[in-house]
Amino acid sequence: MKLSEALLLKLERIEARYNEIGGLLSQSQIINDQDKFRDLSKEHADLSPIVESFARFKTHKSELDDCIAIAAEEADAEMKALAKAEADELREKIEADAESIKLSLLPKDPNENNNVIMEIRAGAGGDEAALFGTELMKMYRHFADANRWKVEEVNMNFTELGGAKELVFMITGKGVYGKLKYESGVHRVQRVPETESQGRVHTSTVTVAVLPEAQDVEIKLNENEIKVDTYRSGGAGGQHVNKTESAIRMTHLPTGIVVECQDERSQIKNREKAMKVLKSRVYDYYQSQAQKEYAENRRAQVGTGDRSERIRTYNFPQGRVTDHRIGLTLYSLDKFMLGEMDEMISALRIAVQNKMLENIE
Repeated sequence: MKLSEALLLKLERIEARYNEIGGLLSQSQIINDQDKFRDLSKEHADLSPIVESFARFKTHKSELDDCIAIAAEEADAEMKALAKAEADELREKIEADAESIKLSLLPKDPNENNNVIMEIRAGAGGDEAALFGTELMKMYRHFADANRWKVEEVNMNFTELGGAKELVFMITGKGVYGKLKYESGVHRVQRVPETESQGRVHTSTVTVAVLPEAQDVEIKLNENEIKVDTYRSGGAGGQHVNKTESAIRMTHLPTGIVVECQDERSQIKNREKAMKVLKSRVYDYYQSQAQKEYAENRRAQVGTGDRSERIRTYNFPQGRVTDHRIGLTLYSLDKFMLGEMDEMISALRIAVQNKMLENIE
């Protein structure tokens, strides 16, 4: 893996900037300006892996040049052989250095470590789609438990058969969005429903949306543009449901986005959760608009990222799960539904990384 002249020039500029920041961070006027010091410290830390990889690359390149010169000039056969052997080892190290540099240059997803709002909605297939929606939520719960993440329900809208018309919940923890961001899209299930008397396989769909929880620094909502309504919670809840208007409905007037939350008995807690979901949906809305305007920025993504895109099929008769974006099929559907999703998620991350590497120069 070679580095082009253009990439080498870029690395030299990065190295110069890194050294410049190092000098600035020692200046008293920068130290006394907390915002400037924080921003420069973050930039310095972000550039550090690139500069370290580049330094190793240059060291190994210099050592390789020396070995090649020795091998060419040395008369002693044994010394010549040793120099050639060392040169081969250095070429392997340089190859690894170049790959490390390219990986360190890949753009970082600013939402990588954010919490997420997940939304699961039944699509085609009626009751069977709704039932599979509840199973997908259980799958994500298992995966969250395995990663020691916390799951909080926001709005659960169930059918009489126990399926789900809509499930909205939050998952909080370290690196949640980074692992779950590839779950957005249409999930297709093929199986024989319990109500099917003739054993025919039915196909149903469920739509999953994964939104990074928007931070206050990322989006500010004007309270005058938010309509807030209260109402009595539906579903089970006994006397509390009948007497207390604890459920919250928020409408963002500029976009028409509506959020409901009735999971908590406290109106204040429901309001807090609804605001988190509203911020995330509005943030996602404006991000999506920007991505449509700059479609070329999506080339490095797996698939289109469109939520109408069919991304995965769960085939129960054959015990397989297939991700259509990368063509990967796993014949361990039972384990996958219990939250053992790491192999699929890792493959998706690597596929995205490889596409980005193709365009790094």
